[in-house]
Amino acid sequence: MRRKVVWLQGVTCNGNSHSFVNLPDIEDFLRCYEWLYHPVLPSSCTLDELPEIECDVLVLEGGLKSGWQKGEFDLEELFLKLAKNAKKVVAVGSCAVYGGVFKEYDENITGVLFSGAKKTKLYESLVQKTVNIPGCPAHPEWIAFALEAKKPILDAFNRPKELYAYTVHSGCVRNEYFEWKVDAERFGTKEGCLYYKQGCQGPFTHGSCNKILWNETASKTRVGTPCFGCTEPDFPKRDLFMTKTYMGIPATMPLGVPKRAYLTITGIAKSFHIPRLHKRVFDED
Repeated sequence: MRRKVVWLQGVTCNGNSHSFVNLPDIEDFLRCYEWLYHPVLPSSCTLDELPEIECDVLVLEGGLKSGWQKGEFDLEELFLKLAKNAKKVVAVGSCAVYGGVFKEYDENITGVLFSGAKKTKLYESLVQKTVNIPGCPAHPEWIAFALEAKKPILDAFNRPKELYAYTVHSGCVRNEYFEWKVDAERFGTKEGCLYYKQGCQGPFTHGSCNKILWNETASKTRVGTPCFGCTEPDFPKRDLFMTKTYMGIPATMPLGVPKRAYLTITGIAKSFHIPRLHKRVFDED
């Protein structure tokens, strides 16, 4: 028996819906579920019928805001009515998880369980049935995983560890440059590390972007763009394209790396000159 899904949009740019339809073999995946409502995909019900519907999986895309009208309904009231009877709630995208970009405009816009890193008023009632899939937008295969997984192991922000136990730095093809402190001088280059001079957030950001590639082909760092840190509760950050340093030392250490160990390793790395790596960066520039 196919599980019944309602995909509700809150305060959103629709980016996660567009990401989802780029899932490889999307047509076959859609046939595995009964889509009661989706604002883009063919559905069996209308928005007006939602208050009377019971579903197995409730997906929320976009932030929540009390008083925000969704058709004839209050968005938060409609969401809570659907969530009460749903077996699982999936918050898709950083706005549904943390409030995201829209929270920067209006602090009353929140995610389901979190507003930034702070717990919301809905946390206690929905934490046991909610799976968070942050990203701006979320990777389509991450969304598919959340819909399919029965009881994924979750981290402190209710993100599946199978997807978010890594940092974006893990699997980055530029890691050798990071280790030897060979920097890319601009965006769009194929060689060099994007951390120091371009502000890459990969060492601080949980996500499998460099393990589960976009379009099965690429990631931000593979095409020469620094990671923006979009899966974290402090996204979006100010002064994004820079790594703040004090006397050449990063103000924030990469996740899980003690400061003393980082300084020791960095000092050793900077004392070496690796012609092979420097030549490739120089030749490209």
